[in-house]
Amino acid sequence: MVRRSFLSRLHADEHGSTIVEFAIIAPVVGMLLFGAFDVGHTLYMRAVLQGELQKAARDSALETGSSAAQLLIIDNKIKERVATLASNATIEIKRRYYRTFTDASAALAEGWTDSNSNGKCDEGEPYVDRNLNNRWDADGGDGGQGGARDSTVYTVNVSYPRFFPIYKIIGGSDTTKVSAETVLRNQPYAEQSTYGTPKVGNCT
Repeated sequence: MVRRSFLSRLHADEHGSTIVEFAIIAPVVGMLLFGAFDVGHTLYMRAVLQGELQKAARDSALETGSSAAQLLIIDNKIKERVATLASNATIEIKRRYYRTFTDASAALAEGWTDSNSNGKCDEGEPYVDRNLNNRWDADGGDGGQGGARDSTVYTVNVSYPRFFPIYKIIGGSDTTKVSAETVLRNQPYAEQSTYGTPKVGNCT
């Protein structure tokens, strides 16, 4: 009888239930918060990077911004801005220029004779050098800012260790990767002299 009375009281006793409930819910809530913070930081980084890239691309497209020294200054501004959000970030900046916006959008390989049908321009296979840089380009572009009236694709890739350890719990990469890209045409400060009559070369 005493035992039954004790069990009844124990069953009805709710002291400490809040602590138990908190212990069950806290890890789940913590994971949700970490996930939200991680996604929020990534979205903010992407927005900042895209904004900085747009400004840098406009500055690069000017005649005064086309020199190697000036391009380095412009690129460093992007790196400095990214460093304020992720000081240990790895930053890759790439410029590829094309004759027109259409060429930049299509990014088609320069035509070549694929003798062995492997999808690559192998040594000795003839190709049409449309941008006259003496090499076959898989995307049809050339490296750098280009000259007057050229269309330049400006790409920035950023990677850095995640700030929040959510992926150590649920799995996945421990590195955040963010990219931004824009294309602008260089200021028409002169005739477009980068291109001429295409010539035929051999892949090396």
